[in-house]
Amino acid sequence: MGGLLLLACVGWLQGELDRRQDRSLVQIEGLAQLPQGEYLKPALLGYHHLGADMLWLKLVQVVGKKRNSADEYEWMYHALDVLTTLDPQYAYAYYAGGVVLGDLANRPDLSIRLLEKGVEANPDVWNIPFLLGYNYYFLLGEPAKGAEYIMRAARLPDGPSYLPGLATRMAAEAGSPDTALVFLEARLRETKDTDMREFLVNRMKEVIIERDLRLLERAVESYLTKRQTFPLTLADLVVAGTLPGLPQEPFGGEYLVNSHSGSVSSSTHPNRLRTFFKRTKPPAYLFPKIEPLYSFPRTWE
Repeated sequence: MGGLLLLACVGWLQGELDRRQDRSLVQIEGLAQLPQGEYLKPALLGYHHLGADMLWLKLVQVVGKKRNSADEYEWMYHALDVLTTLDPQYAYAYYAGGVVLGDLANRPDLSIRLLEKGVEANPDVWNIPFLLGYNYYFLLGEPAKGAEYIMRAARLPDGPSYLPGLATRMAAEAGSPDTALVFLEARLRETKDTDMREFLVNRMKEVIIERDLRLLERAVESYLTKRQTFPLTLADLVVAGTLPGLPQEPFGGEYLVNSHSGSVSSSTHPNRLRTFFKRTKPPAYLFPKIEPLYSFPRTWE
């Protein structure tokens, strides 16, 4: 009887899928129609872990699209909320969902809401507060809050040994490109997915540009103080001894100086990355390539 009710409550979407041509659209719409987890859980008569796994597999199919709309990400969040209510200890769903909502959907608000729920339900899992720290530092521009969550992750028994130093540095050097690079390197160590690693490496190069531009700005200011004029080229800074050498632009371009205003820029990234958290568009990596990691990750009771 319990198994039949389970199929009725969680597997009801499959029948709709079979009767419609646009299966992907129905899958996505179906996420929005899911009842709240508080109502669905008791109806599963103890099979809520199985229900969570079934819902996870449906989520994988939906997020496997190459593009999702803003509304679809809202529905994904709802489905993740239902899933983690059915099984609050489904730690991987919090982390994976947090990555998708934050990095892919560019919705740090939804990512943080899900992850904070995960921290409360899984106080011994280090990578959930770690991702929260990443979101607060890079996506919301709150380094103190980010450091707080990284330190929380550092206190957990399975947390990597570099976390305490990272949290301390984040708190002490808010807004520092060097600190941002250390944080990104930490994320890179924990990521095996090829596309996510490519995204993080690209992000590190953007931060390197900002670090180099700040260095060049200081050198230009020093040059102006000594010569009462701006340099015609950045090479003049080296000739004058203001700078030991010109940094290499990480994307293969070059750094430029405006001889009238003294402003410096990158030929490949003319818009300054004045903070490390404001993104105007989602990263380039696509979730379908991450999908093999999102299989049946555990057994249920």
